[in-house]
Amino acid sequence: MITKVYRALTQPVAGLALLAMVATTFPSPSWAQVQAPTAAVQENVEYTLDGGDRIRINVFEVPEYSGDYQIPPGGDLYLPLIGRVVIRGLTQNQAAELITTRYARFLRRPIVTVSLIAPRPINVVVSGEVNRPGSYTVGLQGGAGDNPGVQYPTIISALNLAEGVTLAADLRQVQLRRPQGGSLPVQVYNVDLTQLVRSGTVNNDLTLRDGDTIFIPTATSVNLAELRQFASASFAVPANRPRTVTVVGEVNRPGSYVVVGGGVNTAAANDQGGNVGGGNNGLPTVTRAIQLAGGITSDADVRSVIIRRPTKSGTEHRINVNLWDLLKTGDVNQDTLVQEGDTIVVATATDINPAESTELADANFSPATIPVSVVGEVKSPGVLQLPPNTPMNQAILSAGGFNNARARRSTVELVRLNPDGTVTRRNIETNFEQGINEQTNPRLRANDIVVVNRSGIARVGDALGTALGPLGSVINILRFIGF
Repeated sequence: MITKVYRALTQPVAGLALLAMVATTFPSPSWAQVQAPTAAVQENVEYTLDGGDRIRINVFEVPEYSGDYQIPPGGDLYLPLIGRVVIRGLTQNQAAELITTRYARFLRRPIVTVSLIAPRPINVVVSGEVNRPGSYTVGLQGGAGDNPGVQYPTIISALNLAEGVTLAADLRQVQLRRPQGGSLPVQVYNVDLTQLVRSGTVNNDLTLRDGDTIFIPTATSVNLAELRQFASASFAVPANRPRTVTVVGEVNRPGSYVVVGGGVNTAAANDQGGNVGGGNNGLPTVTRAIQLAGGITSDADVRSVIIRRPTKSGTEHRINVNLWDLLKTGDVNQDTLVQEGDTIVVATATDINPAESTELADANFSPATIPVSVVGEVKSPGVLQLPPNTPMNQAILSAGGFNNARARRSTVELVRLNPDGTVTRRNIETNFEQGINEQTNPRLRANDIVVVNRSGIARVGDALGTALGPLGSVINILRFIGF
């Protein structure tokens, strides 16, 4: 039999006759089964039709049955001659095959094509560690060049609509959850967004489909280097977005502040006609927030700065920052980014090295100057603006030094307002030959008052001057000139 068929095919006329017989005996596949992607959209086997899609149905050589349709929310179309056709959940090819089958009852060998003119917007849910979790409608965009098909939105598009991921996000374990319909289980894809930042590649398709859910889990640990690395990613929160943080502990002005793009704004700063802490360049970091809080005090432990960061899961990250490493080794990762709701706690040092205090005074997170009052028997009493950690002896010299004729040089009084609202007063023996130490030459804090009292002779002279009137004034003059 095979030999006879082969011989027939080798004869021109007989071969054509045999092919014609085969064509009539075995029906050819419908046009819907072999159609190529249309120019209106890039064919994607995963895309299924649903309410809101605009499609074109073409019944070959039957224009009265062809036309453009927008699929209703229920997914039911009513077509000429055949009536109701449910195409919800079908691909373009599957819809064309279904319509072909229905028209085959009335037409001889119908050829039907279904083309997507305008796809519906995609509705997705974004949850977890994003700044604004919720449901979003992501639009599709047209392509370009020789293939102007539909560009499907990506996970990154949805994250941008949700105003970016938080600094507590675990970017290695991002989940894309996709329902399959019916009783089929939900498909879950794990996406590592760190690969996208580092190499421009991802381990799974990032394009979205209607009904997808994107979940950003909370990280179990914090990597300071990665926080800074991912800060410039397209799915990160823009640096110029205001964020409110609270700064407490050993800073000069504890409280809540707004940090914007490396610069800082507060009501106090606005009242003064400007910003505190520089311009709006750079990143909103820990040191920027500390600058806004007036800088660290002389008792700050810069090795133990803690960030308390709330997460979307209801837990709290505690991030340890060592600003001393920032100064000594240039570890810029220690100056990590802050985010909305952070609390920065600057601990109190238990042991302070005078040499380190001098270095800290030059750090950008220390205040440029602190107000110190030097009053009493000095040559230029008043409020002085001194570098932080200035020793008491230097403050007295900055006020012109002792008034030699009236000052008690042996001791001075240091009055200090404590953070808890109490006031301490202590008498300190002065010794200008001593370096910085808490006994004879302590480091001063903001708003300290150094009181240089009168000597015994000056007190007696003042008392006599008051008692004797003009005669007392003459005695004071004589005493001043050495009589």
